[in-house]
Amino acid sequence: MAASAIDIERNPKFQQLVAARKSLGWTLSIVMLAIYFGFILLVAFNKDLGNFLGWPLYSGAVATVGIVIGLFVIVSAFVLTGIYVVKANKRYDELTRQIVEESR
Repeated sequence: MAASAIDIERNPKFQQLVAARKSLGWTLSIVMLAIYFGFILLVAFNKDLGNFLGWPLYSGAVATVGIVIGLFVIVSAFVLTGIYVVKANKRYDELTRQIVEESR
């Protein structure tokens, strides 16, 4: 007979899974928000940095330091997502499998 939702919620492995996912999710969210808002706040409130962001990467270049930093912000979102996916595939899927097997 299959376990009820209450039985699954009481399972220590389920509680461990929820806590681990919540912790990693909040950590990665805070890192992404710090990167994003850090960039925006630096641009908004630091006039000297604003001039620095407009510097071309090389003579005659359209690409500037600001574009490179902006790309870093975008790429960091993909990297942080990748970190979550790798962690989920390694640890969370295994815990989920164990919980499902125990609940049968």
